[in-house]
Amino acid sequence: MTKPVQPAPLASGDRIELMQTFVRIVEAGSLSAAAEQMGTTQPTVSRRLQALERSLGVRLLQRTTHHMGLTQDGERCYERARELLASWASFESELRGADDAPEGTLRVIVPHAFGQDRLIAPLAEYLGRYPGMTVEWMLHDDRSIQDYVAAGIDCAIQVGEIGDPGLVAIRLGEVHRIAVAAPAVLAGRPLPVDAGELADLPWLALRTYYRNEVALNHVSSGKKRRFPITPSFSTDNLYALRSAMLRGVGAGIASAWILADDIARGDLVHLAPEWQAQPLPISLVYPYARFYPARLRRFVEIVRANAPAIFGEFTARP
Repeated sequence: MTKPVQPAPLASGDRIELMQTFVRIVEAGSLSAAAEQMGTTQPTVSRRLQALERSLGVRLLQRTTHHMGLTQDGERCYERARELLASWASFESELRGADDAPEGTLRVIVPHAFGQDRLIAPLAEYLGRYPGMTVEWMLHDDRSIQDYVAAGIDCAIQVGEIGDPGLVAIRLGEVHRIAVAAPAVLAGRPLPVDAGELADLPWLALRTYYRNEVALNHVSSGKKRRFPITPSFSTDNLYALRSAMLRGVGAGIASAWILADDIARGDLVHLAPEWQAQPLPISLVYPYARFYPARLRRFVEIVRANAPAIFGEFTARP
């Protein structure tokens, strides 16, 4: 009787690569998405999956034209593969030492305004210090990505409260927001000093933070004032809002740091200076994991060290 041909044993390095590919397929949701994130082709990803299945002697994924799901064996393999990969990465890190320079690609999501301006300094420092790294710097204001792992995102800078319990959130500072307008919007009226005097102005909206209502707090007393608005223009982009305000389209609320030069030149005026919108926290976030790669740890270190200069006098907390 002829014995069945056994598959050739895989080297340890091959097994690790196959497990990494399998985990990425599961977390990305498809072979094509995994291939894109890994910078390879779908046929290559498919061959690696088949090689791992042959090596283990089990089917890991059940695939149809419109659906892909884990088999029972696949579920067990996925959990164990994640644990093994985390342990291996930790082992490599310990052997190479804490000062090992990272290599590879870091994928970061940042708000448009901060990502085009104040965060470029720590980014430049990171790339200068670690020449083996490349960075994908993705500008998003809507915080629409929910699953960082599936999207292949290492970390993000987010403005606003962090409600996802699956994310580590390192508080970097606060974004102070003020009401401003071009002098022409006041039409010769005296500068408003009370928030109530702003209600009848033409308004613009930054819809990621306010749409149909303005809420302002008195800096010294804490008194609150709210009034409805019917904005003639709304946007999700801070620079677009600022440009519209400079053109005299209407009043708006925006980050104080981006308006400072415009106010100093007299192109915009600070309305009701003793009143401001609720400051927004700004945080660096990334998914919880048992092990964090050097590329992420080094980036976090540099951003935290630069936080006081970027975000004013606020000192980043551990």
